[in-house]
This record gives sequence, C-alpha cells and structure tokens, in this order.
Amino acid sequence: MKEDNIILHKSYSLAVRIVKLSQYLSKEKQAFQLADQIRRSGTSIGANMEEAIGGLSRKDFVAKCGIAYKEARETHYWLRLLRDTDYIAPTQAASLLQDCEEVLKIITAIIRSSRDVPANS
Repeated sequence: MKEDNIILHKSYSLAVRIVKLSQYLSKEKQAFQLADQIRRSGTSIGANMEEAIGGLSRKDFVAKCGIAYKEARETHYWLRLLRDTDYIAPTQAASLLQDCEEVLKIITAIIRSSRDVPANS
C-alpha cells in the first residue's frame, strides 16, 4: 500500500479495527449477525477505494468511490446501533465513529474534486 495515500491508509486502519470488533462481537457477545454486518461494510470501504484507484476511467473511479462512501455510511449506522444497544462501550464507539467520519469526509472530498475536473484533463 502506498503510504502517501491517506484514504487507503485510513480505510485500511479502520478495516483492521472493524475486523477486531467483529471478532469481539462474535466471541464475547455471541452477536454473530451484527458482527457479520459490520465486518462486511467496514472492510468494503477500503476494498472499494483500492478498486477505485485501479479504475479504468474517471467515471469508474467516481463510481467506486461512491460505493465506498455508501459502505462507510452503513458502517457508521452499525457503529451507532452497537453503541446504543450496549454491545460496545460509548468510548470505543466514539473512537470508531470518529475514524469512520474522517474516512467519510475524505471520500466526500475525493468525489467532489473528481467531479470538478474537466473531462479532457
């Protein structure tokens, strides 16, 4: 992974944290479906950003970034639900939500700036 690509770094770091959370939810809380849901959405963010970078066109790049954004929104939802149903502590949720919101902001900026680029550049 290129260390200078902030979204790849942050989405990967978030995915690692989400996988660990998923393991905790499965082993300690027996919350298998919730663990699976957050694992799927949380790891999909970085995977879609990797695909975006390999996109065949700007349109393809923006489309993959859009999918990553939607997965980040879904992850944000699951984190709030886990917090509000006491599956995870508020402090743990706050840290994960902060990371997720940072990823959302970066992806939003990437999508906006990619759409603003003239077609011939």
